[in-house]
Amino acid sequence: MDLKDNGFIRGRMRSLKFAFKGVWLLVSSEHSIMVQLFIAVCMTIAGWYYNISALEWILQVLAIGMVLVAESLNTAVEKLCDFIHKDYHQKIEFIKDISAGAVTFAAVSAIIIGLIIYLPKIL
Repeated sequence: MDLKDNGFIRGRMRSLKFAFKGVWLLVSSEHSIMVQLFIAVCMTIAGWYYNISALEWILQVLAIGMVLVAESLNTAVEKLCDFIHKDYHQKIEFIKDISAGAVTFAAVSAIIIGLIIYLPKIL
């Protein structure tokens, strides 16, 4: 079976194009993602500076990824809610607050991971 003939590879390439477009839209338009990326760059620089171990790098990358994913999904939920119901609605507010709460869980977890990695190196 030739994978090119059935469009499998083309379909994956098209999906990748849409994914990178989504990343660009987030990075270029959402301030919360810009802030999270800035923090991610700072933590990456800190990782090099403090020469963290492979396991610490894995935990740091997972924490950064978790926060960026949560922030991205929160943005998608908020945009969808705004599209569905432009005016204030108590249920929409509830949905948006829960979505923002997920980001808070991810961010607090990432902060704890950062403290576990860096506090012993700083103190």
